[in-house]
Amino acid sequence: MTLTKADITDSVRREVRIKRLPTSQQRYLFPDMNWESLTNIRAEEIVNSLFEIAKESLSEGKDVNISGFGKFQVRFKWARRGRNPQTGEMMILRSRRVVTFKVSPKLRERMNIT
Repeated sequence: MTLTKADITDSVRREVRIKRLPTSQQRYLFPDMNWESLTNIRAEEIVNSLFEIAKESLSEGKDVNISGFGKFQVRFKWARRGRNPQTGEMMILRSRRVVTFKVSPKLRERMNIT
């Protein structure tokens, strides 16, 4: 199963709650009534802004480190010789930057628990 951006947005909408602004002196009998969930639109805005921040940082060459999850790192690859697998023709692959991901030890340990 693949986790999509829509799944992340839905999880943020369900998990994040914000405290209601007091509109009157009325106090709720149940503490859960003092909180409300995010709307779908607001949750989507939060997830999109998070991804935009990460994309902007990576495009500037900065690393993105998420504690307990892992580190996205920009690496430089030099130009090199390559081969077209269909024709067998030799070619020069240009230099470029690539993003790599290194899993944090906490996440690695959690993934390997059976």
